[in-house]
Amino acid sequence: MDYVLPLTELIEQFRKLPGIGAKSAQRLAFQMLSWDKKEIEKFANSLLKASNDIHYCPECFNFSTGGGVCNICSSSKRDKSTVCIIASVRELATIERTHEFKGLYHVLHGLISPMDGIGPDNLKIKELLNRLSRHSEINEVILALSPSTEGEATTLYLTRLLKPLIKKITRLSFGLSVGSDIEQTDELTLAKAFEGRRECI
Repeated sequence: MDYVLPLTELIEQFRKLPGIGAKSAQRLAFQMLSWDKKEIEKFANSLLKASNDIHYCPECFNFSTGGGVCNICSSSKRDKSTVCIIASVRELATIERTHEFKGLYHVLHGLISPMDGIGPDNLKIKELLNRLSRHSEINEVILALSPSTEGEATTLYLTRLLKPLIKKITRLSFGLSVGSDIEQTDELTLAKAFEGRRECI
């Protein structure tokens, strides 16, 4: 069915979101149009504010505000000797909910995937190396990457790259099932995986 142009454009914007097909995009567009104008303006303003105010932490590449480092990197309560390497900010939030890990993070913003044209240069690996060279107190790196094909490729690449630089490189225990996604893993399983992490060979 052909809709009026503004509605068609709104539906197309929703279709850009991951996991949203044509029918879901239509439902979201119609739902939003049922809101009163104040609610729509509030939603639009929140989106603009997030876009303008949120930036990447210059240290770990987590989300931050105010132009400085994120609240994890700036916290005096975190263990500065351990850095957990993860693929995305979503995974950081999942790990934080376990209350198991007390160190710092480094967000790669993706995984090595030659099929998708994503190589090491497309990730925050150069920034990781710079960070490790600046902070001699870091003596353990945890590779907390999903046990997918891409995750395994990235783990292998980073292990070889970091071996000469770091005393201890560990990865999460295989309490995580092969092919699973860290973001979708329940907190108890993830906590146990952290407890059972092992050194990379």
